[in-house]
Amino acid sequence: MFRNNKGEILPHNNTDCTLRTIDFFNTHSVFSLNEAARDLAPAGGRPGTVERLKYHLKAGRLKLVARGVYAVVPPGVPVKSFQPDPFLVAAAVRPDGVFSYHSALELLGAAHSVWTQYTLYVEQRRRPLRLDSTNIRFLEHPGPMRTAPCRKLGLRRVEYRRKLVQTTGPERTLIEGFRRPAEVGGLQELVNSAGGFAVLELDLLQEILHCYDIANLWAAVGWFLERFRQSFHVTEGVLNQMAHHCPRAPQYLERNRRDGVLASRWNLLLPKELVSFGEPDER
Repeated sequence: MFRNNKGEILPHNNTDCTLRTIDFFNTHSVFSLNEAARDLAPAGGRPGTVERLKYHLKAGRLKLVARGVYAVVPPGVPVKSFQPDPFLVAAAVRPDGVFSYHSALELLGAAHSVWTQYTLYVEQRRRPLRLDSTNIRFLEHPGPMRTAPCRKLGLRRVEYRRKLVQTTGPERTLIEGFRRPAEVGGLQELVNSAGGFAVLELDLLQEILHCYDIANLWAAVGWFLERFRQSFHVTEGVLNQMAHHCPRAPQYLERNRRDGVLASRWNLLLPKELVSFGEPDER
């Protein structure tokens, strides 16, 4: 490292080093210090990487969005007004994270509306991260899905802006959306979005439901499959299997609701606006 005539700390005057940095920025619009230290590997090691990043922060080429996480600022864009992609920020903050709920719907290409809340499951919870108008929340994995047989069920990797990220797949996203409707933007958003999934693996759906072992989840998913039986090639036999696990007495799908319409086959009291959402598919 050396200082120029303005007193700025610069990397050694090495063209290869400069080119490596530029190439790294071109392929990593959001990155962690660990990634930079691994890929750039300057002579100074990690301290050298920190100094190099400080130089680019001061030059307005980078924005610090969280501790140890940087975003590349596009040319001509003021640093203060630049908003990095929340998905990429979340993935850089917690590379082990699994996107969930409405974030999963978005990554799966099914979300009906844009949301400013982003959620992912992580091994250890941490405080939410605020990015101007958006909020990133780091949640614990649901208790029933922490056991060895269930832990990896229904997860998949998807490509997002040239980066592979992990998310809950359609089956798990549907079930967990019914379990916590507020996290997917409400039941209407969930049903509208999930109805557009290209495929649902019915065996996997039932495996995940067995992990949760909650009667009204079986009922909610059964009701959904009955609604979209043509779209997902659902047989009467599958619906009968689902109905076998339903509550014995009517239950509200949303605990805080005290009005609803009974779906008698499923012993489930559904909000009126959800019941009026289309009619069940015909076989």
